[in-house]
Amino acid sequence: MTYGILVTEDDDVQRDIIADILRDVSYDVYTATCGAAALDLLREHSFDVLLTDMRMPGMDGLTLLQEAKRLRPEMEVVVMTAHASVDTAIAAMKEGAIDYLSKPFDKSELIMVIARAVEQRDLRLQNENLRQLVTESSSLGNIIGYTSAMQRVFDVMNRAGPLNTTVLIRGESGTGKELVARHLHFSGPRNKKPFIVVNCAAIPDNLVESELFGHEKGAFTGADTSREGKFVLADGGTLFLDEIGDMQLESQAKLLRVLQDQKFERIGEERTREVNVRLLAATNRDLKEEVRLGRFREDLYFR
Repeated sequence: MTYGILVTEDDDVQRDIIADILRDVSYDVYTATCGAAALDLLREHSFDVLLTDMRMPGMDGLTLLQEAKRLRPEMEVVVMTAHASVDTAIAAMKEGAIDYLSKPFDKSELIMVIARAVEQRDLRLQNENLRQLVTESSSLGNIIGYTSAMQRVFDVMNRAGPLNTTVLIRGESGTGKELVARHLHFSGPRNKKPFIVVNCAAIPDNLVESELFGHEKGAFTGADTSREGKFVLADGGTLFLDEIGDMQLESQAKLLRVLQDQKFERIGEERTREVNVRLLAATNRDLKEEVRLGRFREDLYFR
């Protein structure tokens, strides 16, 4: 790999000598006679290291350092000065310089400082790449996990997110099933539409149908007003049925019809309604065992 070095020096002789030394050790060297010319090059090209004099006519090295870091924050900067002082070095370091050279300096010192800057640049990139890799492989949305089991979960989530298919999320209470459901919704094609959550375990058995499908005024005792169900509220988006394993068989049968036809009737209403809803469901129960025991519909399980 060839590293790019931008040398900014107003003295023609020193600039050419520095450029020749760095080219002899295989750096790709550009030169600029002043700060303004250096900024023009920085707008057009990326460099690994900027080597700049501190005292130049017009824009000084400190101002160039500030502007260069604004344009190319990933680039390392080394400053040169014939007027070396602790204050000069501290000012440059505070603005992001990684090192400085005090004139006059010899060839070996120049090569060593630039090599160190390039090494630091490589290390920074490696750390950024590693951090990105760790982030991508250990988290998804608000879910973080490092184990191979979680990597498999992330893989399934990434594949299921863009689809419109029904998804059953299984896991113990407190393991983040709703987080998975939210990620599936907000990473999918319905992410601008509603995400409606229904906790099936918290709804009395006699009110599940009303909660899901809605009811007409007077349809049953206490139905003082008409009410839209969760399927209507989720139309175009996603309905998340948490703890679906707690739903009674009668309600399961009505839910099955909606999954098959996307059609239903409100309680007390004869008109058939149509919706376009993606269903996500979660449970902490073993639904295969519930099917075997006759407590969960087999046809719903395979939907």
